[in-house]
Amino acid sequence: MLEIKLPIHETFQSTVQGEGYWTGSLVDFIRLSGCPVGCPWCDTGYSDGGAKLPRTYRSIHELLAEIKSPRVVITGGEPFIQKHLPELVQALLAEGKKVSIETSGAFWQEVSPAVWITLSPKEHVNPRYPVQKQFWNRTNEVKIVIETGAEVDFYQKYLSAQSSLPVYLQPEWNNSAKTIPLVLQLLQQNPHYRLSLQIHKYIGIQ
Repeated sequence: MLEIKLPIHETFQSTVQGEGYWTGSLVDFIRLSGCPVGCPWCDTGYSDGGAKLPRTYRSIHELLAEIKSPRVVITGGEPFIQKHLPELVQALLAEGKKVSIETSGAFWQEVSPAVWITLSPKEHVNPRYPVQKQFWNRTNEVKIVIETGAEVDFYQKYLSAQSSLPVYLQPEWNNSAKTIPLVLQLLQQNPHYRLSLQIHKYIGIQ
């Protein structure tokens, strides 16, 4: 298993999680390569599929050797398109690491129940990639990027069915002068939701 290789966009160590429930926690990131969803404001470069973005194939053994933090965030791109994601997760857990995965929810694989799942749905951006139903029951938190304000209504029927689920509203970064006030209005209408501010961008770290 340790020799299995995955396509890697980048990795970085000993940084902080800037979004959602674990904001401020010391983490490492493993950013897997590839995502077909095509969000126009993608901050990783996959708005056009990312065909020209850097990609290297690295073994699980190599990835484990560089881990420094107690929690590892697997992100992308879209991690769940990678068939060896479960093996990567199991290897990290076997090393005593806490594991988080950030996903659009458009692709489903079974992973360990010990994994923290952050569902950031993009069905409203690209209806060709709807959230797989299993994710609404499996996820540990929902993070919705707010661009227009209509996103909350789009997912309301799912959110209402999971009333105890932490929901974070995250202003779209490129138009933050508009989206931050918009999120504050949405929080007034939904006071049980929370603000996610991408603090890593404010303090200038990865």
